[in-house]
Amino acid sequence: MNASPASADGSAMPAGPTTPAAPALLEIDGLTVRTPDGTALVDGLGFSIRPGARLGLIGESGSGKSLTSLAVTALLPSALQSSGSVLLDGVQVIGAAEQALRRLRGPVASIVFQEPLTALDPLMRLGKQVAEPLNRHRGLRGVELRAAVLDALRDVALPDVERIANAYPHEISGGQRQRVAIAIALASSPKLLIADEPTTALDVTVQAEVLALLDRLVRERGMALLFISHDLAVVSSLVDDVVVMQAGRAVEHGPVRQVLSAPRHPYTTALVASARALDDALEER
Repeated sequence: MNASPASADGSAMPAGPTTPAAPALLEIDGLTVRTPDGTALVDGLGFSIRPGARLGLIGESGSGKSLTSLAVTALLPSALQSSGSVLLDGVQVIGAAEQALRRLRGPVASIVFQEPLTALDPLMRLGKQVAEPLNRHRGLRGVELRAAVLDALRDVALPDVERIANAYPHEISGGQRQRVAIAIALASSPKLLIADEPTTALDVTVQAEVLALLDRLVRERGMALLFISHDLAVVSSLVDDVVVMQAGRAVEHGPVRQVLSAPRHPYTTALVASARALDDALEER
């Protein structure tokens, strides 16, 4: 513990004022998601994210990561039941009315999903899909709206934005579709960006480009980030803290470098060992 500072005559000086920590932007406590037969898919989960912070949620498929991201904005399938507490910007999400949820989705939290081809409307031009949140949350119309759509596409480093705005999802590449999905998620200037395995469906080169793009946009806009992945290397390059999930429960939580360099839970240890073995195998090829 640090000693109190001393004045010129050697007496202790009163401690200076401390800046209170910012309240959590997202605070999850005891989140449980159950199937109709009572099976817990997420079981008593808890963590928090402060404004501007970056948290990784890692674990194998079926560990409950994606269900957690859907619970944050009350987008869980209707057959699933959630309980516990999910406070998003001070609003209790669980049990909230749809009107309250609409005010949270977009301006407070937006999601980039794993597969953009299914997240995007195949029958709607991409420019119109980007325009929807700009119109709904920022009230833009006409020429101003069109200019904002093109700016949003440029912000995610897309080429020939006029062509892409007029295209349908199947007419552009997978990497370009994911960039459009990111543009849509950012159009309402969210405080929290949730990225749910956003590069899984992309090849390695495009993955690196999209991850670099996310890193830049989060940094430039000062957003908080909840990044969901099973890839430890990706997580360690993007976030500051990490929650490790196994079978719906958090088994380890802490600074990402500490957790990955000196894991305490056997499951985390196995994940790290598996990732290292894969890296070694790739280096030998």
